[in-house]
Amino acid sequence: MSEKILIVDDDQTIRLVLTEALKKKGFELEEAGSAEEALDKIRVAPRPNPFDLVIMDVRLPKMSGLEAVSRIRELDREAIVIVVTAYGGKEIALEAIRKGAYDYFTKPFKLEEMEIVIERALEKRRLQNEVRTLRERVKKDREFEDIVGQSEGIKNVLELVTKVAPLDSTVLITGESGTGKELIANAIHRRSRRCGGAFIKVNCAAIPEGLFESALFGHEKGAFTGAHTQRLGKFELAHRGTIFLDEVGDMSPSTQAKVLRVLEQKELERLGGDKTLKVDVRVIAATNQDLSQALKEKRFREDLYFRLNVFPIQLPPLRERKEDIPILIDNFLADANLRLGTSITGVSRDAMEPLLRYHWPGNIRELKNIVERAATMAEGEFITSKVITLSFAGPKSGLALPELPAYLGEIIEEVERQLIIGALQKTGGIQVEAAKLLGITEKNLWKKIKKHGIDVKELKGKS
Repeated sequence: MSEKILIVDDDQTIRLVLTEALKKKGFELEEAGSAEEALDKIRVAPRPNPFDLVIMDVRLPKMSGLEAVSRIRELDREAIVIVVTAYGGKEIALEAIRKGAYDYFTKPFKLEEMEIVIERALEKRRLQNEVRTLRERVKKDREFEDIVGQSEGIKNVLELVTKVAPLDSTVLITGESGTGKELIANAIHRRSRRCGGAFIKVNCAAIPEGLFESALFGHEKGAFTGAHTQRLGKFELAHRGTIFLDEVGDMSPSTQAKVLRVLEQKELERLGGDKTLKVDVRVIAATNQDLSQALKEKRFREDLYFRLNVFPIQLPPLRERKEDIPILIDNFLADANLRLGTSITGVSRDAMEPLLRYHWPGNIRELKNIVERAATMAEGEFITSKVITLSFAGPKSGLALPELPAYLGEIIEEVERQLIIGALQKTGGIQVEAAKLLGITEKNLWKKIKKHGIDVKELKGKS
């Protein structure tokens, strides 16, 4: 298949010269007379490679080539853009490179020199394509690597994922916080025909109400105070890919109506714009709320609910799949060893008991945090019951552990950090003495100093 190049210039003569020269080299060419036209062509082009190369003048009517470089990179993170500038416009060209352009050449240009720059750029694109192909192969071999477990509950979930992924249906994933809804959404995307497109996550609970519509649907320059440039919304960025609407139950009624329109008509308008844009996205939604109750209370639109709930997947809480806890712990320990430089082999038998007894209100996310905390505190090859007790900030023996507030982990981390700083200050930054004072090994202290980002040099001489 011949490589595809988009030429963007408001001068038709320049476009013609470049098109004729590059056609002789066997390339497939498309033209655009403005940045806006170029962005439209890139947005609707097939994924994962809209164009192998974009050659664009920096001086264009309305939207400049400089601004267009940033917009193109939003649509295609791997886009390779060569900018063309007039003689003496080197500073503008360098600014374009800072914004993500690959290279530049100046007018008037020699076709031979231009062809060298183009060939170098296309060689980079070929390498990108090879890397992407390898990544996709690895992904297919490791599709469920992050989703571990042997319980019937998780097996049923993975069976549903395998079934729905290639169908392009809208999926609604429900489950308590921390059960792995995003992992499941990602797995569906990776197994779908859209796997070459973007996977765009939107946390509906984290975006302020006043910014929500702009975030989802984008805005035009001047649409509101502070809108200095055009901005593409999440739906546009997900074109030919998947959009994951996490915590969808937190959307306002007005936003729900606009999302419903996108689902029904496959089109949207940017804030402050009058142009209707077609979008091709798969929607995966998730919530930890009871949407049926939200329907009764008129907090969620019934028509949107039925649009989202085409293929429901319910994730079981960790307390209902406790046989998976040892497997999950092994997985999290392997990850912690890689990231923290630890070498923990596993969890001792007496340490496993409270982990199996606990009811895990924070689910898998909470288990992961506890395991990572225990890995940083462990001094031997195994995580002991003493370390687990400290990680839980004092569980009561023989009883289910109390439900811990979500912020407790942060408090414990800060207390540990302050204790270490205090010990280092008292000992003038001498780590051997500070470790003795804290009752831990020097190696363990060093790990904690690294974890908390403590500058020991600053603490020397403060005793």
